[in-house]
Amino acid sequence: MDFAWSDEQTQLRETVADFARAELNAGLIEREKRGEFNRDGWRKCAEMGVHGLPVPKEYGGMGLDALTTMGVLESLGYGCKDNGLVFSINAHMWTLEMPLLGFGTEEQKQRWLPGICSGELVTAVAMTEPGIGSDLASMSTTAIRDGDVFVVNGSKTFITNGVRADFLVCAVRTTASGGHGGISFLILEREMDGYEVSRKLEKLGWHSSDTGELAFSDVFVPDENLLGGENEGFKLIMANFQWERLLMALGAVGTMDWCLRRAVDYALERQAFGRPIGHFQAIRHKVAEMATKLEAGRAMTYSALRLLSSGRDALREVTAAKLFTQRAALEVADETVQVHGGYGYMREYEVERVLRDARLGPIGGGTDEVMKEILGRGLGL
Repeated sequence: MDFAWSDEQTQLRETVADFARAELNAGLIEREKRGEFNRDGWRKCAEMGVHGLPVPKEYGGMGLDALTTMGVLESLGYGCKDNGLVFSINAHMWTLEMPLLGFGTEEQKQRWLPGICSGELVTAVAMTEPGIGSDLASMSTTAIRDGDVFVVNGSKTFITNGVRADFLVCAVRTTASGGHGGISFLILEREMDGYEVSRKLEKLGWHSSDTGELAFSDVFVPDENLLGGENEGFKLIMANFQWERLLMALGAVGTMDWCLRRAVDYALERQAFGRPIGHFQAIRHKVAEMATKLEAGRAMTYSALRLLSSGRDALREVTAAKLFTQRAALEVADETVQVHGGYGYMREYEVERVLRDARLGPIGGGTDEVMKEILGRGLGL
């Protein structure tokens, strides 16, 4: 029943958190204003080995197990205040690295994994379409086989890293019939004719992480770029979603941890009526509720992580952890702004940015409504 990081894992987590605090936060406020991605931070993370944490050493990675990898990524979030950078790295790793490791051919692994690990290549996954979000079975982007190539036509939106991606894993329909059975995944490369970045999307938060809208017009994709079996893409979707949602839960735990520490520090520093505001019951109880949400979210997330990393079915636990932590992180971030009062609304204190960033959680990676639907059906309803 006990969950504890080993001494080696703890040391690695602390090393990465210290690295993030020292190397990744400089100039964040100005980058946020400009909507500029932290390319220097991306490079430093690659040099630190972050991009290739779960990738075997023969492909240029560090060869860490899934549990340790997730723990290190959690600690990266503790130290790095640039949520856009952390989110882009997570998308880069878990939306392409893990599918390549799980479903890619040896040739595909040798071709792409070294560049992913080194940070030379930027990757993305393209599933959501302008008219289709959670209902992936209704996607309209098609890939029609023509001999040894697929001809891809369609569009994708809300693609993290989409503006900068050198290549991406794209969900396509490879049969005329609807449903999950006709979905496949193709790796589309940026220089392919007909591949177009339509525009960079402006967002409420995550200003330092680009989100793009893409269009494909008669893009010829060779058969060797098929990831997994033809018409078997739904298996990849299901395998990928579990890790993506768990990673989002870990990110939300990191957000709540940062907010709690920030709120406590400010409540002890800020004076009102002759004493620190943290000595007033209203603030003290508010912070106590924040701490409770953090501990509940961490417990749920670690439980799901332990199950999933051991190879057991963790659909219910991962879904519940994702659902709870995203809404809790938003609430904790909002309370942190409240504790800061007027200063919390000011950009220089950074908590307003955390609140804006946290709003994506209940939407991205599967909305709260979809998470509840999964849990409800799992209960036989």
